[in-house]
Amino acid sequence: MFDQSQKQQADLRYLQMLSRQYPTVQAASSEIINLEAILQLPKGTEHFMSDIHGEYEAFIHILNNASGAVREKVDALYENSLSREERAQLATLIYYPDEKLEEMQRHASDLNEWYKLTLYRLIDLCRLASSKYTRSKVRKALPKDYAYIIDELLNTNYEVHNKRDYYNNIISTIIHIDCAEAFIKALCKLIKRLVVDHLHIVGDIFDRGPRADIIMDLLMQHHSVDIQWGNHDALWMGAATGSRTCIATVLNNSITYNNLEVIETGYGISLRPLALFANEVYRDTDTSCFQTKILNDLSTYNAKDIALAARMHKAIAIIMFKLEGQTILRNPHFNMEDRLLLNNIDYARGVITIKQKEYPLLDNDFPTINPEDPYTLSPEEAMLMQQLKASFLRSEKLQRHVRFLYSKGGLYKCYNGNLLFHGSIPLEENGSFMSFDINGQLRSGRAFLDQAEALARQGYYAKEKTPERQNGMDFLWFLWCGRNSPLFGRDHIATLERRLIADESTWAEPKNSYYSYYNDAEVCIRILREFGLEGPHCHIINGHVPVKSKDGESPVKADGRLIVIDGGFCRAYQATTGIAGYTLIYNSWGIRLAAHEPFSTPRDAINSNRDIFSTTTIFDRMESRIRIEETDNGRLLRRNIADLKALLLAYKTGAIKEDHTPA
Repeated sequence: MFDQSQKQQADLRYLQMLSRQYPTVQAASSEIINLEAILQLPKGTEHFMSDIHGEYEAFIHILNNASGAVREKVDALYENSLSREERAQLATLIYYPDEKLEEMQRHASDLNEWYKLTLYRLIDLCRLASSKYTRSKVRKALPKDYAYIIDELLNTNYEVHNKRDYYNNIISTIIHIDCAEAFIKALCKLIKRLVVDHLHIVGDIFDRGPRADIIMDLLMQHHSVDIQWGNHDALWMGAATGSRTCIATVLNNSITYNNLEVIETGYGISLRPLALFANEVYRDTDTSCFQTKILNDLSTYNAKDIALAARMHKAIAIIMFKLEGQTILRNPHFNMEDRLLLNNIDYARGVITIKQKEYPLLDNDFPTINPEDPYTLSPEEAMLMQQLKASFLRSEKLQRHVRFLYSKGGLYKCYNGNLLFHGSIPLEENGSFMSFDINGQLRSGRAFLDQAEALARQGYYAKEKTPERQNGMDFLWFLWCGRNSPLFGRDHIATLERRLIADESTWAEPKNSYYSYYNDAEVCIRILREFGLEGPHCHIINGHVPVKSKDGESPVKADGRLIVIDGGFCRAYQATTGIAGYTLIYNSWGIRLAAHEPFSTPRDAINSNRDIFSTTTIFDRMESRIRIEETDNGRLLRRNIADLKALLLAYKTGAIKEDHTPA
């Protein structure tokens, strides 16, 4: 422990380092004034999305329209001067500037006049969207190529006659030198950036939908984002580490939903070795239980394609069942021995025993399973998995995306009074925090999630071929579907039962007690307190479990203490949920929940200026407008101000000398 003199010396060394950035009383004073002023500005807008599941077109649209916040700005500014159709056209231009500009080139009767009106309107919108930020922050957001001009236009008082001429001349020159289109695109991008200050993705970017890689590319370009890992994300993270169990499961999921585009086109991973293996080993076997789910037009697939997909599905599913068994056997602390189902099969009779009850199997034709040693891969299966593992490890794009998930993500996040996590905080039946064995120690609540995240990082960053790496890789699979995993939140995943047993009673996947208690305000308050959050405007924000809105289920639970924002981005879920997802907007006035209708196509949105229809509910309105000083960033700025005031005192007492040397 430091004694008092050591602490004073450490404080002085810190202030000496700070003095390099603020070398004079004037410099430090100016920064204090600046930070104090920033604290009084309104809080920036946060946008929450969850369970995107590869549905990139709907994601792009909701990202562009900020769950209606962009159209709200358009309406606020032009409701009394532009028709509904004109406002819709302007909003669509902001969402899709490239495509909308192409359309206007074909249809505008006087293109230069349209450019002029549009530039004026977009600049006014930029001015409105930037009004709650400092000029310095807006400058940093400006597109590099047009930063000076946009800054001039945003900050020109064109009510003054000379300035009005100056302003008009800038617009005329932009059009005259054929820069109007590029300038319009830059302004549209700036508006979207200014409307949303920070984006939260509350898990499950991957699986089900066609192109999670496109979503990841867009997130990597976003100016401010955090991610709470979902169980599907953890699975792909595990596959990127080279975990054969996770790789087999990723492929099983992708083939189940006929979603190979993300594997082959998105990440450049060839499935030819799997196709060759499946055609050789499973050509003459029954594959009727392994037909893929085709959500789009069945007529676009021929019988040969469908047959091959079923063989590939069966091949990788059997490998997955074996590798899952190996993972469970390596990790007895997962407490999943009852999920070792392959040795519960009587292969001669074609029945399986689950909880002391026998069920006939719909398929018992497993040429690669040795009944005496059911979890060992055949030599051909082992060679196939080695090839697939090498492909996953060599996919530069996948590795880049997973590194981004690690750098911007985690199992949970506390942000401006809200607790964000994808699945659950595992609870016992009595509502107490459930304990898990982590490296020989029992952990629960926040301590468990912290240790679990450390293990997930270990799976990617620990040295290869070490026990630490293997433990971390196995834990990533546990996060995907392990018993009461915080991301999965269920007792087990019934993949084998759903595939091979007709009795649907075996398909049940009992939920953790968290989902019995998450309507209980007292339990939610206790969970929030576990993470250091207290107060009437603190909330838990969840994804993971689709909200069945068509059955009357509400996403707002526990008297407003918990909000579930998974409602059906994934088309495979929309028949169950009845909608196409929930999102949240948290601005300086409160939290607004948006329920979205299914998205048609980007082309329909562009041609018809058709937005996603959304129903908005304000469920937490603040007593007064939230200022930055009340946010997490405000608390950080307060500490910075205190440090600067300490530096001022050091200058005034002579403990540190000012440096007036010209820069």
